[in-house]
Amino acid sequence: MKINYLSNAIIVASLFGFAFMIGCENKSTNADFDPDAPVIFSKSPMNNEDNIERNKVLEIIFDQAMDPSTINNTTITLQQGSTTINGSVGYSGTTARFTSQNVLAAQTDYTVKVSTGAKNASGVAIANDNEWSFTTGGNSEQLEVVELGTAGNYVILAKSAINNNPASSFTGDLGLSPMAESFITGFSQTPATGYSISDQVNGRIYAADMADPTPTNLTTAVENMATAYDDAAGRTAPDFVELYTGEIGGKTLTPGLYKWSNTVQITDDLNFSGDEDDVWILQVAENVTMSPDVTITLSGGAQVKNIFWQVAGEVTIGRTSHFEGIIFSMTGITLNTGASLNGRVLAQTAAIFDANTVVEPQ
Repeated sequence: MKINYLSNAIIVASLFGFAFMIGCENKSTNADFDPDAPVIFSKSPMNNEDNIERNKVLEIIFDQAMDPSTINNTTITLQQGSTTINGSVGYSGTTARFTSQNVLAAQTDYTVKVSTGAKNASGVAIANDNEWSFTTGGNSEQLEVVELGTAGNYVILAKSAINNNPASSFTGDLGLSPMAESFITGFSQTPATGYSISDQVNGRIYAADMADPTPTNLTTAVENMATAYDDAAGRTAPDFVELYTGEIGGKTLTPGLYKWSNTVQITDDLNFSGDEDDVWILQVAENVTMSPDVTITLSGGAQVKNIFWQVAGEVTIGRTSHFEGIIFSMTGITLNTGASLNGRVLAQTAAIFDANTVVEPQ
């Protein structure tokens, strides 16, 4: 029995020693080791982690409070090869954060370094220089556009209703299916064979109860609309995740795939900057809300036909604001009084307008 007790004691001691070494992986093992030396308790991204979003804020958590004056761009650096990445370092509690000045490159290796210049509140430095690497995700090649199929024949396409408070101006065709023309209101339509016209529409108005081949054409267009929505929603390897926690007003968005799990708000002017072939896909799990008197602009040759908003919730464009892009909405799209839009409104429920100007892309 004594042998068993001794064996158990050895096992327990070994396990304890192993756990201690794991918890102190950054502690020095030399004879001069200071037991009060701080260590890095956790880090994000972790070593060799991949598919990291390109707007990632690096987090380094120490096991104790540090001297804030020693947590800076000298002691914490980010490098891509031999190039140092510009950014800002912040510190609160026991957590240091590095925020890159620009978004990181896609599919690229980066190295984080924390030097022994980082010290705790008592002036004791971390035991060793620390270094680890991660790889960004995103798309190293240009995104492919979302194919609209015949849904791209319409500036407005909806399933349950198109409601308009006159007078609005639409450039392009309007389509509604599977609901009848009676669910298109506020246009004072003049009927023709297979379509209607209106003084407010520089194009034609189509509904599911009109003469052939309109019903079949609309059925196909609505199916294509759903397929395009699923395509946009199904894109993987986002370049940007939860960018600015969904408040993108006042920002400039570069090309790429964006993903938010909450509502996106546009409270100030927003710019899309890229060339004529660049593509933006914005995946929004909740709503998109645009404040009044706000404008979306394009620069560098960016084209409205290459900006795709995939929104699971509602899209609300504020009074006298201006919006750019192709909108796919699962729940509904509303343009408030005097708002304008360059793009397309593709709603799997209703589209609602109030003295608006809507122009399809060229």
